[in-house]
Amino acid sequence: MIPRHAHLHIGSLLFEGLDQIDLTGPFEVLSRIPDATCRIYAKTAAPVRDRGGLRLLPDATLAEAPPLDVLHVPGGFGQEALMEDAEVLAWIRQQVAGACRIFSVCTGALLCGAAGLLKGRRATTHWASLHLLAYFGAIPVNERVVIDGAFVFAAGVTAGIDGALRLAAELRGDDAARAIQLAIAYAPEPPFDSGTPETAPAAILEQVRDAVCDITAEREQTARRVAGRLGIDFGGKRGAIGAPARARPAT
Repeated sequence: MIPRHAHLHIGSLLFEGLDQIDLTGPFEVLSRIPDATCRIYAKTAAPVRDRGGLRLLPDATLAEAPPLDVLHVPGGFGQEALMEDAEVLAWIRQQVAGACRIFSVCTGALLCGAAGLLKGRRATTHWASLHLLAYFGAIPVNERVVIDGAFVFAAGVTAGIDGALRLAAELRGDDAARAIQLAIAYAPEPPFDSGTPETAPAAILEQVRDAVCDITAEREQTARRVAGRLGIDFGGKRGAIGAPARARPAT
């Protein structure tokens, strides 16, 4: 249980090529948590650009970060470049050792996996990479938000807002989270029922699968290397884990 009177230090990892909404969606929630300080940390103090070109500036470097109560690890295509970055992975492990909550969004879960933090844990990530969690010893769960002990995992991209609200409730209680949800008018009414592989039309699903197939293949190769380094037995061949089954298209 988190002492409700304790001031919380919340820190988010920033890196080149992340999906900004993995960072900024949760930040909108986390920065409103009562009696908390929310800061952003990167390898250097230089600005970075997200996958779409948005320029982002960290508050401080990883080395300057204090021990965090809550660590937020976003994802995005740029996550792949950090999967074997000893400095970043060591920083994640160091912060997790003292944190009361760890919050990953999208393929930020793969970074947690590369840091050796997912063995035996139920976890989720973006649907296109969900099958890769098993390489890190995790139990993939196809849900929008998954909580396993101190870990809160949000699935793809916008799920980070849902996960951040669940995290806010864990830290400060349900009413505090409800107040944040109301303050940011988070009451989504998507114009299309196409937000999951299960509901998207077949042609749209194929289009998006094709768009991410190269990065997914690269992530799988990296996952195999990391699994070997971590000593995780994933079966040694694609058939042991493989790509996720194709969802039944919506009609």
